Amino acid sequence: MCKTCGCGDEAQAKITNMQTGKQVDIEEEIQKHAHAGEHAYHNHPHTHADGTTHGHSHEADDHYHGGAVQGQILSLQQRLLAKNDAIAAQNRAWLQGREILALNIMSSPGAGKTTLLERTIAKLKDDVPLFVIEGDQATSVDGERIRAAGASTIQVNTGAGCHLEADMIARGLMELRPPTGSIVMIENVGNLVCPALFDLGESCKIVMLSVTEGEDKPLKYPHMFQAARLMIINKIDLAPYVEFDRGRCLANAHRVNPHIEVVELSSKTGEGILAWRAWLLQELARMSDVKWCLDKGIGP
Repeated sequence: MCKTCGCGDEAQAKITNMQTGKQVDIEEEIQKHAHAGEHAYHNHPHTHADGTTHGHSHEADDHYHGGAVQGQILSLQQRLLAKNDAIAAQNRAWLQGREILALNIMSSPGAGKTTLLERTIAKLKDDVPLFVIEGDQATSVDGERIRAAGASTIQVNTGAGCHLEADMIARGLMELRPPTGSIVMIENVGNLVCPALFDLGESCKIVMLSVTEGEDKPLKYPHMFQAARLMIINKIDLAPYVEFDRGRCLANAHRVNPHIEVVELSSKTGEGILAWRAWLLQELARMSDVKWCLDKGIGP
């Protein structure tokens, strides 16, 4: 359940491996681990293909009932978010331990995320192993596009859910099995609100803003731009036709997040793609430094 909009109560989240066609119903998987009639917390060990073992937490009583009071609803939300954060931490440790760069790319619908991923795959697939977790409420249209572009892809359909969650990413990583030194790009569900609030275990969050949306988006959706480390301004080829004020957009973004980095490009024409490629390779190079620090016990 999303603490902001309450979505997900009726969600039937499903994962599709675009290479094999294999489908997994996430809710059914969770129910396999639930103990009927019990209302206690359980931790179930799970072993990955590489031998790594960690626990998945489940609570059989995590369901909203019509008679619940507000305090019970808040308690449920807190437990669900705590579970999400715990799984996100496991995802992050797994990724960092393998020096895998994982990017959570977020935007409003139609900003150009999928087109950018297609461009990125074309520019990088011969140099770096690329994997994609594609999030949408329904259909595998974008997943098919990414697979056709040449990257191994997992399609996650969230049903009524308006964002991806950490357990979906964990299941996607199990299917993808990305090797050490690769890049995993997570295309979140098109939404400028809820995805900012959910940690997936990613290396960093990226927000994409299309010039056709206007320069005021950072002020209208501050939490998204505060959470992001990089802002991509897309469709710059259309800026002259929509009277986009670049200076004001940058000022608004830095007003909300003084440290946000910016890449300007057109995923359609390819303008600015080399700057985006350079940013990606720079971030991937940093992953080895992160692992060294973790091995030495340095850092938070």
